[in-house]
Amino acid sequence: QVQLVESGGGLVQTGGSLRLSCAASGRIFSFNAMGWFRQTPGKERELVASIQWGGGSPYYADSVKGRFTISRDNAKNTVDLQMSRLKPEDTADYYCAARSATGNSYSAKGYDSWGQGTSVTVSS
Repeated sequence: QVQLVESGGGLVQTGGSLRLSCAASGRIFSFNAMGWFRQTPGKERELVASIQWGGGSPYYADSVKGRFTISRDNAKNTVDLQMSRLKPEDTADYYCAARSATGNSYSAKGYDSWGQGTSVTVSS
């Protein structure tokens, strides 16, 4: 089992930036990819960005391409999400997740372990 702890959420004005960080511990060797999801009330959890632990091009949702950057630090077992040019529609609870299966998954069902979430609010 993998334990994930997010940090870095908060309140920011439109056009501002935030950096979310996810620290992983436990059976880290058991997973192949990590992703950042977000969720607003009444909506399904949406994959924002993902990255394979072993390398390869990251995935970004169309809504965040060019504004968000996902990165990993294998030595520190962390995955960060740098969010720039934030918009009010980026307001959500953001979750870090780990996937043990190989290949890509764009659904929350494809991820096995989850953090507790961190809230991001973008004011207009």
